[in-house]
Amino acid sequence: MTDTLNAVRNVLIESLELQHRPEDLREETLLFGSLPELDSFGVVSLVASIEERFDITVDDDEFGADIFETVGTLTGFVSAKLAAV
Repeated sequence: MTDTLNAVRNVLIESLELQHRPEDLREETLLFGSLPELDSFGVVSLVASIEERFDITVDDDEFGADIFETVGTLTGFVSAKLAAV
């Protein structure tokens, strides 16, 4: 999961243009509601970047605020999608 966590951190930083270092984003780091950059447009950009980086598809019925609660929940979602491929 460490490789996926590091990749998710990098996607977050790049797609949202965050001024964070990857190590600043720990698994318990809050996302939606805590990062001003993660607004409705930011979510769309982030999902597109995740789909491209990991070659996965986020279906509409999977798309919910719980995925974007923390860096850890987002990483867990990506890991589960990768395992299902």
